[in-house]
Order: sequence, then C-alpha cells, then structure tokens
Amino acid sequence: MIPPIASNFVAGEDPETALEHVRELNEGGVKGILNLLGEHYQERPPADEDRDAYVDLVDAIDAAGVDACISVKPSQIGLDVGDEVFEENITHIVDHASRNGVFTWVDMEDHTTTDVTLDAYERLARETDGMVGVCTQANLKRTGEDLKRLAPLPGKVRLVKGAYDEPKEVAYKKKSEVDRMYKEYLELMFREFEGGVAVGSHDPAMISFAEELHEEYGTDFEVQMLMGVRERAQFDLADEYEVWQYIPYGSKWFSYFYRRIRERKENALFALRAVVGN
Repeated sequence: MIPPIASNFVAGEDPETALEHVRELNEGGVKGILNLLGEHYQERPPADEDRDAYVDLVDAIDAAGVDACISVKPSQIGLDVGDEVFEENITHIVDHASRNGVFTWVDMEDHTTTDVTLDAYERLARETDGMVGVCTQANLKRTGEDLKRLAPLPGKVRLVKGAYDEPKEVAYKKKSEVDRMYKEYLELMFREFEGGVAVGSHDPAMISFAEELHEEYGTDFEVQMLMGVRERAQFDLADEYEVWQYIPYGSKWFSYFYRRIRERKENALFALRAVVGN
C-alpha cells in the first residue's frame, strides 16, 4: 500500500492502476509517459524481467486505447551488467513498441552513461523512423554538442535541467548557470530541430521561454512534467499545447520516492509544494 504522500508521485504498484491514472489524465487533455520503477540491476535476470514487463505494458497500452507511451532507464534493463545487454534489451522493447504504435523514451542517467545511451538512440531512431526519444541534461557541459548531433535525426529529444549531482569537471553546478544553459540549449533546439522538441521542466520561466521560441521559430514542441508536480498547470497548458505527464509505477516505489527527495534540495521543495498545493 502506497502512503498518501508518495501516491502524489507514484501511480500505484501495478500497470492496471497506472493505466487508470492515464485514462483520467486523458480526459483532461494530458497524455501519459509510463515508467516501471527499477534501476541499477547488477545481474541480468531482473533486467530481462523488466524488459518483458515493458513488452507486456506496450500490449496493455495498445489494448486499453489510452494516449500513452513508455519510458525506460538504461540501468534498469542491463546497462550495469554490460553495454551489450542494454543494447539487446532496449532494441527488443523499442522494436515491439514501434510495431504496436507505442512510442518509447530512453531516459538519461548520470554522465557516465551518456555515450552508450545516445549511440543506442541514434541507431533506433533511424531503424524505427523516429518512434523513440531520448533525454538530454542542461547541466552537462557536453550537451550543446550532443544536441547538434541529434538535430538531424528522426525522433524526439527531451531537455531537462538534470537531477544528478555530477562532478564540476563535466557539469555546471550553480542554479543560475544551469538556467542559462537550459535557455541556450532550448533555443538551439527550436532553431535547429524540425520538430520533436520536448520541454521537460516545471519552471514557468522556461515554459514561457519555450512559448516565445515557438512564436519566433514555428517549431512544434511538447511540455513534459512529473506526476504530482504542478498538475493544475499541466491541465491548463494542455488547452493550448501538447502536455505529457511522466508517471512512475511499480513495487519499487519507496526507493524512487526517497531517492528523488534526497538527491537535491530542489526536489524536496517540489515535493513539499506538490503536497501543499499545485
């Protein structure tokens, strides 16, 4: 049983409950990105189990007829076991999902995983004609070059500020720096991408800036926010733009909830604001 404070951020322990949450979102014009909780498996059997669970989730989305896609963490499906295990499992998931018309997001983890994640995305984006997306992080100093590499590809790219506490050698550490780079990278995307821009932010200033860039460049975009954070704003934005809510679910909810709160003090403030009111 998920306690009330955690149920603001996690849509139950099983796919049926998560899909019901998606149905409710869809009624208000918001779409769902479903993420089965789990990460950093050191052995192959649990990675393969979650691979198969994602295949079943794709079938459930297809059968339910809801407006939803899936999002997968590389370390959840074998990256910590070996690059080849991750590549085999993500290919299996994306191939099955694309055949069933379900979009797949590949989440980005810490900076040590960036290269293998982007390599897999580039290959799968070409093979599926864009039925896959990937996350990039504004706090990483390499992201500008990564975005230039990704711009010509089919698929979608989500830009977030970055939740991992990365070393200063590879990442901007000050909030003001990250905010500045987020805007710089976002403008690059609106200018260079033909479409497929996903604004992963709860920051009203960044969303307003995306609206300005849309007016300037005409590039289509979508807004992505977490379950439990500024939900009223999500439904308001959905009146004008495409809005997706990132929806975690599964039995590993406690470790997810605890880790999100302790990773950075900004996450704790988001959690407090979400509980007090959106």
